[in-house]
Amino acid sequence: MSMLKSYAVLAFLLLSFLFAGGCKNGDYKAQEAKRPEISGVTVLKVEPSQTEIFYETTGTVKALNSSVIASRVIGTVLSMNVSAGDSVRAGQVLLTIDDSDAIQRVKAAEKGYEAAKQRKGLSEATFNRYKKLFDQKAISQQEMDQIETQKKVDESELERAKALFAEAQTHQGFTKITAPLSGVVVEKKIDRGSTAVPGTPIITIEENSGYRFEAAVDERLLGSVKRGMAVYIVIDAIGQTVKGVINEVVPAVDPASRSFLVKVGINSTGLRSGLYGKLLIPEGKRNMLLVPQKAVIEKGQLTGVYAVDEKGVVTYRLIKAGKMNNGMTEILSGLNAGEKIIAEGAERAVDGGMVRQ
Repeated sequence: MSMLKSYAVLAFLLLSFLFAGGCKNGDYKAQEAKRPEISGVTVLKVEPSQTEIFYETTGTVKALNSSVIASRVIGTVLSMNVSAGDSVRAGQVLLTIDDSDAIQRVKAAEKGYEAAKQRKGLSEATFNRYKKLFDQKAISQQEMDQIETQKKVDESELERAKALFAEAQTHQGFTKITAPLSGVVVEKKIDRGSTAVPGTPIITIEENSGYRFEAAVDERLLGSVKRGMAVYIVIDAIGQTVKGVINEVVPAVDPASRSFLVKVGINSTGLRSGLYGKLLIPEGKRNMLLVPQKAVIEKGQLTGVYAVDEKGVVTYRLIKAGKMNNGMTEILSGLNAGEKIIAEGAERAVDGGMVRQ
């Protein structure tokens, strides 16, 4: 009787297991059948492609020509005619400095010059008169030499007085500071009523007819970067990628940054001195896995793409992304050649959903 009970228990357990297994299999099939269907997306098969690679570094846009203006005289600024951002033309008066002292110097120098001219005229007339007497042997050679010497002294004094007068006029001219070139005022460090001091920068003007881009490049490229090389400058502020040519390579390597300076000639609309940019130097080509940048989806700290298997099941796949260029992202790991991803419409994708192919 006990044996019959044992067999009955075993049979009950076996039936329970089979029933439970059948239910689970049915639930799985039901779950598979209930996968959300994803539409309005484009599926792309990822294949390696030979792509040009670039060395990337950052730099700054600078004007080709700029002028830092300082006063040559000390004095109070009487008028300031420009502000930062103003356009100016060459020769335009930017500011004036109190010239009262300079005027007095000019007047004094002019009087000295006029007096020297009178002395010179008198000595010349005296010389001519004595020359006639000497020719008539009415005076001695010594007397003639004295008159000639005085004439030369007066001539020398006249030249000196003339130079002092010109110097005083030039000094007065320094009280009007003019623009040495046409361009834009990018910096103004003094205002009306302030004291201008010789040698201290007060205004900076940059010519807006041409610009260059300066960037520090890693020392490993010192042998490969040459003058005349075509490069690209990405300037996000104006939304442009500008083609440029390396005009100058400064071979000295900075021991702190282990880099050297390159200067790139650029020409484009909308450029301004001081703009930040990225320099792209071509380094050759290699095979890369590239996917559209909009196919890469970030979820918090995670970066991935929606992969699609042979059955059309969508899975969020974590990847390691590399550089981005021209709307494409390099895949370093997490995705293999030949696999499929959702390239467009990734915002409609659902992890575990189904794409009808």
